[in-house]
Formats: sequence, C-alpha cells, structure tokens
Amino acid sequence: MTDAIDPSTSDAALLAAYAAGDSGAAQTLAARLLPGVLGQATRMLTDRIEAEDVAQDAMMRLWKIAPDWRDGEAQISTWLYRVVANLCTDRLRKRQRAGSVGMDQIAEPADPTPGVAEQMQTNARMTALSDALGQLPERQAQAVSLRHLEGLANPEIAEIMDISVRSVESLTARGKRALANLLAGRRATLGYDDD
Repeated sequence: MTDAIDPSTSDAALLAAYAAGDSGAAQTLAARLLPGVLGQATRMLTDRIEAEDVAQDAMMRLWKIAPDWRDGEAQISTWLYRVVANLCTDRLRKRQRAGSVGMDQIAEPADPTPGVAEQMQTNARMTALSDALGQLPERQAQAVSLRHLEGLANPEIAEIMDISVRSVESLTARGKRALANLLAGRRATLGYDDD
C-alpha cells in the first residue's frame, strides 16, 4: 500500500498497513477520521485549541494500539469516538473542579463564510446551541451531539457511551425536548421565522 491507497480500503486494513510500516496508510486514515474526531471534541469542549489537543491525543492512542488491533471486535471510528468522549469528559470534569469558564469568555472560532450577516447569524445559532447543550445533563448533551451533530447511529452511540440502545434513544429524546424548550423563545432572533 505504499504508492496509491484505494479509497475503499477499510479503516482496519489501513490501521494494519500502518502497523506494518506504511506511513501513507496512516495519512489516509487520519484524513478520513480526524475531521469527525475534531468536530466531536470541539462541540463537547467549545474550545477549538483544547479540542485539537484532544483529537491529537486520541489519534496518538490509535497509533499506539495499531499493532494490537483485533479486526472485527469494534469499528475503529467507534473506538476513536469513545476515546474522544472520555478525554473530553475528563477535561470537562477538571474544568468544573477548577471553576468553569463561562461561554462568554470563550472566543468563537473564525468562520470563513463570506457574508457578514450570514456569519453573524451562524455564530449566534452555534452559540445558542452550544449554550443550550451546556445546560443539558452531560450524558444527554453527548448523546444528542453524537446523534444529530455527528450523524452516528444509535447502536454506535450505545457502544461509544457504553450504554444500551434504548438508553441512547431515551437520552436523545429527552435531550432534544430540553433543547427545544431552551431555544423556543429564540426562534425569531436566530432567523427561524419560517416553518
């Protein structure tokens, strides 16, 4: 796999190739998995720099276990999302013990959207969503983020969170209801006038 890597090559095959010394396989696997990992960490932590640290740490853990990976026991992406969730949860707990940083103290990441009005509306929506997710119980926020922001299926979320699929469904439903209640009075200000 040293020259060109087939895009249909499975994550497990790429990890095995990396373990056998193929750095190209590692680059392909990182390009495939890193955006989702970074997105999950950013949503959970609401701090891009801290999320980058978590994503890097998670990928380093993947590279370390590569030689011992047993194909068929779990999907690599599921394992990685679980690692990210655990790392983020650890950081969030440390924040709480040290006195959490308020949402207004965290700088919004730069948005490359060309229109200023659209950029302001996007930022307002993301801030409102982030604030609302921050008010949910930790497990509800994690389940809602993984399901509706990451687009993962309930069985995969259950594996990441180490709970049953039924529990995922319950957490997601309660989290969505709570988010709807928290954001209900802000529909017009967030630009959701039309149905």
